[in-house]
This record gives sequence, structure tokens and C-alpha cells, in this order.
Amino acid sequence: MHNDDKAASRRQYLTFLLSNEEYAVDVLSVKEIIEYGDVTKVPGTPFHVRGVINLRGSVVPVVDLAVKLGREESPLSRRSCIVIVETGLLGERVVTGVVADAVNQVIEFSPDDIEPPPAFGTGVRLHYLDGIAKTGGAFVLVLNMDSVLSDEAHTATARPRQAELARTLTEPAPAPVETPA
Repeated sequence: MHNDDKAASRRQYLTFLLSNEEYAVDVLSVKEIIEYGDVTKVPGTPFHVRGVINLRGSVVPVVDLAVKLGREESPLSRRSCIVIVETGLLGERVVTGVVADAVNQVIEFSPDDIEPPPAFGTGVRLHYLDGIAKTGGAFVLVLNMDSVLSDEAHTATARPRQAELARTLTEPAPAPVETPA
């Protein structure tokens, strides 16, 4: 492979921290990074769904990625943020926010830099990983966000609840019902 071919095949990844481990997602799936703000809790959602936010008039579900990946819920700090990603869900593009403890950097990896996920040794479901990259002396877990956010628990709740929440947030509240004293 020529150097030009190698440079062309390099991809950029956003790296971030979750429970003191470094993860990466393809930068092409990242729409924006916002400060962690008001998240409205929604009853009946899976434990890993923190709630929803209003992102310029759109209802966006917010997933606690640490919990989704089997880690402890991370305490919020000044560096906590929501990474807004666009993924494929049931043939449609869906926007979801994922909570990160902190965003680190954008880094380039070539396909040769990313090893296939091992058969054991990580606390992440293997289908959630595109692979493991080495940066310096540390490893970065490269996530496949389509897989992470499209499993049964998220799929079953994301679309219907997103539509229901959008309707609820735009409709006027019902008049209070008077009860006899």
C-alpha cells in the first residue's frame, strides 16, 4: 500500500472517558458535544436511559453509556458532557445523546492500528466493539455505536417513546379534574 493510500484509509475518532477507561467513536457519527444540562427523567425507561433533552426543539434520548456497558453510573462533574451521535436504528437515522465523563481528543487510526476485539478480557459485549486501538502505552476501546444503541432494550424504547414524548411536550396540559369533596 502506498503512503497516499494509507493516509486516505485513516479515520478520525473522538476519544472520551467512561469510568476511568478510554473509549473512541468514529467522528463521522458525532453531531456535536454539549455540556451536561437539564435531563428530564422519563418513567418506565431502561435503567441506562437517563431521560431526554430538548435539543433545538427536538426530543433527544440520553443514554448513560457507562451503565449501558455494565459499569457503575459515573458521578457528574464539571467535565461531564453529552455526546450527540447519529446512528442507524431499524433502517432510520436516529439522534441520541450519550453521557461521557470527559471528552479527550480527536485521534486518527488506520485499519492496521485497530486490533479485533479479544474473545475475553473486556467488560464490554464484543459486538459493541469495532476493536481495540493502542495509543502510547494505553488501549482505547473503539465502539460500534450502531450496535451499542440498537440492541433490544434501546430499540424497544427509543422510537415509540421519542414520538410520545414529542407529542406530550407540544400538547397543552389537560385541565385538572375536579373531584367531589
